[in-house]
Amino acid sequence: MKDIFCFKKFKIDQSRSAMKIGTDGVLLGAWASLNHQPASILDIGAGTGLIALMLAQRSSAEIIDALEIDADAYEQCVENFEASPWGDRLYGYHAGLDEFVAEIDDQYDLIVSNPPFYAESVSSGSVPRDTARQNKSLPFTELLAGVASLMGPNGRFAVIIPFKEETSFVNEAKRMQLYPNRILRVRGNPTAQIKRSLLEFSRLDLEMVVDELIIESQRHVYTKEYMDLTKEFYLKM
Repeated sequence: MKDIFCFKKFKIDQSRSAMKIGTDGVLLGAWASLNHQPASILDIGAGTGLIALMLAQRSSAEIIDALEIDADAYEQCVENFEASPWGDRLYGYHAGLDEFVAEIDDQYDLIVSNPPFYAESVSSGSVPRDTARQNKSLPFTELLAGVASLMGPNGRFAVIIPFKEETSFVNEAKRMQLYPNRILRVRGNPTAQIKRSLLEFSRLDLEMVVDELIIESQRHVYTKEYMDLTKEFYLKM
């Protein structure tokens, strides 16, 4: 079935989700650092649950919470969790970030988000898809304020955004005393412009490590670096 996406250790049913699985989510789920051995993880805007499931596969975190405001996506996310090998560690919440922040006292060791990022008004003919894509449904300022409230003192926050938004996003984060420690800038191929930035923040103003990733060396030929990053997930890597 075209709406079932199979990874090596889990499957994603995305038949009712506005945003289908794409490279952005896989990149973030594979790249987010687990070196600090997080016991609790939060995925903001979880969609189908892809990133939360990737982190469940990669980590031994006892609690992985996933926040999703769209009702259909939330229901599908929970179903994907229950069908996975890690259902006892994965929990879905149907709420907006502002509601969640107001109700939750806990803080998380790792927060991840593949947020909506189209600042301009776009129309695909699908209202749920447009809502999922446009950052007016979750402005970056609101996202960062939520992270500042929900992230523990030694926590990390990993996010993927358009490269053109990187500088303003980092400046807004610093205003909230969240500091970039790692940046990975992504090109589709060696001659393409940088399209995405993966950013990792903490509360510590450390020396920043900046790297670059090229996905394909030529059409349909993936680079070793991309394959090394994603091979634990994609069936054909």
